[in-house]
Amino acid sequence: MHYTRLGRSGLKVSRICLGMMSYGSSRWRDWVLDEDESRPIIRRAIELGVNFFDTADMYSAGVSEEVTGRALRDFGRREELVIATKVFFPTGGGPNAGGLSRKHILDAAEASLRRLGVDHIDLYQIHRYDPETPIAETLEALDTLVRSGKVRYIGASSMYAWQFAQALCLSDTRGWSRFVSMQNHYNLVYREEEREMLPLCRAEGVGLIPWSPLARGFLAGNRARAAGEGPTRRARSDDFAHRMYYQGADFEVVDAVVALAEARGLAPAQVALAWLLHQPGVSAPIVGATRLEHLEQAVAALDIALDAAETARLEAPYLPHPVLGH
Repeated sequence: MHYTRLGRSGLKVSRICLGMMSYGSSRWRDWVLDEDESRPIIRRAIELGVNFFDTADMYSAGVSEEVTGRALRDFGRREELVIATKVFFPTGGGPNAGGLSRKHILDAAEASLRRLGVDHIDLYQIHRYDPETPIAETLEALDTLVRSGKVRYIGASSMYAWQFAQALCLSDTRGWSRFVSMQNHYNLVYREEEREMLPLCRAEGVGLIPWSPLARGFLAGNRARAAGEGPTRRARSDDFAHRMYYQGADFEVVDAVVALAEARGLAPAQVALAWLLHQPGVSAPIVGATRLEHLEQAVAALDIALDAAETARLEAPYLPHPVLGH
């Protein structure tokens, strides 16, 4: 396993982060693994040196945090693990059950701590930007959690670069805890973040931990063009993926990935991850694995190097997209 600092912070994380959205309750999404199915994968991740685990309070309506907490207690040592979770999306009823108000952030953090079964969260992230709450209120609430010891570091997820720049500036001005990471949408078939967000994060020392590094499995090279078809449950049922990808140029990118994978004797997913891991500023892609082989392949991708010609072949078919994932 390789490790790196998360941005300019002192926190060291494995260069593969295990995304825990895939574990929880199949009643939430039919491609999600229930607890018994997920535990061997989580255990193997720790054996391989993964120390970074990312969940959210809304995944499986809280069950993902519960499964994550139990597995990490059973298979790992708390002081060696970096546990990340997120807040924003509603997890219950009522007008204050979602968003980034001070009330919801403080209530949600306490609920996440209970579900995870820990006394602190290593990386607490805002899952999306909340246009209905002043960013100063959000940042002050997050700073309160850090000062209380219940949160060690704070991070953010998909938003516009100007919004993130405003937040970083306000934190610096007020002396509040600063975002150390950006969990953004970035992969070979969605590269719009290269325009503004990635340069901003590199300049500000913010670590990039991209979500959907394989485009929800699209870059595995086994997706059919028609919705409802494909070799896996997720390929057949993931409507969100069909709204995000599956354009003609997207398939051309996948064709380039598959061709290079065949030439190198690799899995397409490894080629796609190797490309992402070598993008400047990327600390740890968040990989969702529903099979042990997926996890093993992801870890092996850390040692794959692509030359300039191979990189150019992968990038050449890309066409601009509308903003996706905010």
